[in-house]
Amino acid sequence: MSQPAPQAISERPPFWKLPQRFMPVVFAFYMAGIMAFLMCAVIVGAGTGLAGGYLGRVLSAYALAMPVAFVCVLFVRPLVLRLTMATLQA
Repeated sequence: MSQPAPQAISERPPFWKLPQRFMPVVFAFYMAGIMAFLMCAVIVGAGTGLAGGYLGRVLSAYALAMPVAFVCVLFVRPLVLRLTMATLQA
């Protein structure tokens, strides 16, 4: 009995992967999510300390910061790409 070749199965991308054209939006989402969380953690810790309720305060700040950071990264990304290209050698 013959079985299908392994390449035939692996040629199709997983159903949960987005098309390549969404790369700028996915990049902005991950960048904003990570940076907003890190900044919230540092700013809340510096402002109110690491005492009880720290994680709750961080998550509360993150709920506001993440959407704002996401929109900002979407708008600033083209400028950052131009600045990067102007800075690097061809």
